[in-house]
Amino acid sequence: MAEGYDTKSLYQLSVSAVATKFNSHKKNLTYLPDSVFFDIYYQLFKERRLCLLGGELSDLEKFTRMLKVRNRRIHLLQIFQTLMDHGTKIGNELSISYSACCLEVRKKPHLQKNTINLGLKLGCFLSDAGWYLESEKVLIECRNLCLIDDDSTDNWCRILDCCHKLLHSQAAYCSFYGAAETHILALDTAKKLENVLYKDCSHAALYSEFSVLFFIRSEYDNAYKWSILALTELKNNLPAIIIIDVLRQAAKSCVVKREFKKAGLLIKQAVYLSREIFGTEHPKYCDVLIDYGFYLLNYDSIKNSVSVYQTALDIRKKIFGKTNLHVAIAHEDLAYALYVQDYSSGKFTPANEHAERAIEIMEKLLPSEHLMLASAKRVQALILEEIALDNATSEQLLHKSESLHLSALKLAQTAFGEHNVQTAKHYGNLGRLYQSMRRFKEAEVMHLKAISIKEELLGSEDYEVGLSIGHLASLYNFHMARYRDAEKLYYRSIAINLKLFGKSYSGLEYDYRGLLHVYSELDEIDKILEYTDILNTWKELRDKHAQLEDPPIDLYKRPQPIADIIKTFFEM
Repeated sequence: MAEGYDTKSLYQLSVSAVATKFNSHKKNLTYLPDSVFFDIYYQLFKERRLCLLGGELSDLEKFTRMLKVRNRRIHLLQIFQTLMDHGTKIGNELSISYSACCLEVRKKPHLQKNTINLGLKLGCFLSDAGWYLESEKVLIECRNLCLIDDDSTDNWCRILDCCHKLLHSQAAYCSFYGAAETHILALDTAKKLENVLYKDCSHAALYSEFSVLFFIRSEYDNAYKWSILALTELKNNLPAIIIIDVLRQAAKSCVVKREFKKAGLLIKQAVYLSREIFGTEHPKYCDVLIDYGFYLLNYDSIKNSVSVYQTALDIRKKIFGKTNLHVAIAHEDLAYALYVQDYSSGKFTPANEHAERAIEIMEKLLPSEHLMLASAKRVQALILEEIALDNATSEQLLHKSESLHLSALKLAQTAFGEHNVQTAKHYGNLGRLYQSMRRFKEAEVMHLKAISIKEELLGSEDYEVGLSIGHLASLYNFHMARYRDAEKLYYRSIAINLKLFGKSYSGLEYDYRGLLHVYSELDEIDKILEYTDILNTWKELRDKHAQLEDPPIDLYKRPQPIADIIKTFFEM
């Protein structure tokens, strides 16, 4: 070896030389180790030879070799997304190739197991990349291949693994009919294993995906039930990625049940574990941050939530570029957190920019009536409504907000039906909008619908019920002069918020100020003095809360043994 050179630089020179004369060396690449094979294609990517690269990696056999190099997953995600942005339909071509492969394998049963394993890996990658429709196509073919095999415990385990990955793609893409079928197949298969007393298959990952499905459908009791069952299935020998996914989904389920202490224990453990295993530039760490931001926002740690969501967005943009569903979702989450944070200041421009970007990406990648657009449209509608209150073109903005809300409501009704929490939220949002538009009777109808549905589904003391009660109280108080009705509703809202969040909760400010307005209109001096004192005490508690609030992520904290976390959780 010549002095002044090291093996790394010589290797890179060799890779570059092969890439430069790629067509001449192409036929010999078959004989190279997978890692070297990967580096040559990555060199083509770095040189932006995207047309050549797209043609090469649309070949299923070559892409399969790239998948085998597991420590280069982020680079492969970047390559894939860049090719999709470039207009290469690599995802669709790979899914078609896999379908053809499955047809061929039906004539060669001895290749069936390897083809199933390939389908699981390819389907999982496409899901990780944010291309759920292509992932679903691959995994359905994989499932069908599993189902033609003889009944055996090994095959039943393969079916469950396929169901787990397929359900993830279907739930994420809101393919609820397909997801329901997958859910039934998984339950039936798990029952077969139970009937033969098979114990060597953990259902933690599968049960967690059941929870995800019910969570997205806003069936929170079922989501919580399955997430708890998933926790009980966790074992130390499971892959870290499964443990992390179970922890974060259980945390989200605890959040919507307002069990914040339990949620905090689980989601922080997921953050520290994912950071230690994958590092801070990995998509799995980013996934956990998104769920951590959800916990912080609901726990009234709004500033920290914004910080965590911003970090997650930055990571996703670095990995997935600008036009990807993962990035769109991160924009939407950040938009809503900024909307909540800036509600008092009225500075909604950053929130609106992120909401617009989320919708722009989704409209490029999704059908026009896709349910994922409903949530993003709802967020932008809320933001536009607030902007309109201080804007000369307020009427135009309010009508645009109404159009967005009505579109979101229609999508939710189609997907979930009338009696669903998401549908109720859209009614409540329309109620607030009609209040701003001075259409007070319509606003009352919308608020009453929201309260009725939420009470039926969640009970009379749930946070969502308290939120809608507070909005109706505001309508009665400031626009309909129904002060005694407003007073009763404010008391109900305050009781719910105190029980769930404590005396320093940010949302109490609106109830206390609302009551001060009620008593001013009724000229009840004693009550004015009482609630002036209560509001001042709240402000002091709020200031202390802000000072005591910890940074969102402890840079030095290490994960605890999973058995200890589970034990602590069930002792709470």
